[in-house]
Amino acid sequence: MYKVDLNCDMGESYGLYEMGNDEEMMRYITSANIACGYHAGDPHTIRKTVMLAKEHGVQIGAHPGFPDLIGFGRRHMTATASEIRDYVLYQLGALREFAKLYDADIQHCKPHGALFMMAMEDEGIAKAILEGLAKVDPEIIVYALNNSAAVEAGRKMGIRVAKEVYSDREHTDTGSIVITRKGSTITDYDQMAERVVRMVKDGKVETHLNETADVKAETVCIHGDTPGAPKLAKAIRDALERNDVEITDVRNII
Repeated sequence: MYKVDLNCDMGESYGLYEMGNDEEMMRYITSANIACGYHAGDPHTIRKTVMLAKEHGVQIGAHPGFPDLIGFGRRHMTATASEIRDYVLYQLGALREFAKLYDADIQHCKPHGALFMMAMEDEGIAKAILEGLAKVDPEIIVYALNNSAAVEAGRKMGIRVAKEVYSDREHTDTGSIVITRKGSTITDYDQMAERVVRMVKDGKVETHLNETADVKAETVCIHGDTPGAPKLAKAIRDALERNDVEITDVRNII
């Protein structure tokens, strides 16, 4: 039977600024990537998001980014591998204490924005992140793009890496994604949901150049700040269930 995890970036509000549809999205996902205060999020938001995840039986993951609140972590920064490792562990530690408050553990880590893309493209950066995570929690799972440096580093180091695809972003011929600052516009929920089914069951996706790429979909990202995200998440769940795909925690997949 086919299995897949549904994840969503969450906890990205900050002070009076609200981002995403966290409460609605919790109804549909199995894993929450929670911002840890560097690119977004604050202590109150982290705690509330952990509490929501616990209430909905959703697994908790760290979503660490560069210290870049103004740029929402989407700007590339110059940092050494050691500095990047410490950024990730610092943020993981903040989330871990709130998780303990609700008797929850941390299932996974998914770097955010520019940090994520740098780790996908640079094996040195990917290795620094993976080594740091493995030392503090050997069981933690890292989310990464197909055919990325992080997947290769994880394979060499014996660290579990879940291959991720995107429901609301375009893919390239390598299985990577096309980054846009505006996100995506949803015109047909059912069509996007069927694209997810194809990625999960057939391992295929139509690229931004209208070609077909091979992908492995162990976890699917649905961005909570995409307009109409809860409707898209429901359409995806319905489509997967119609096609006999089990929606489950990533721990049950890899």
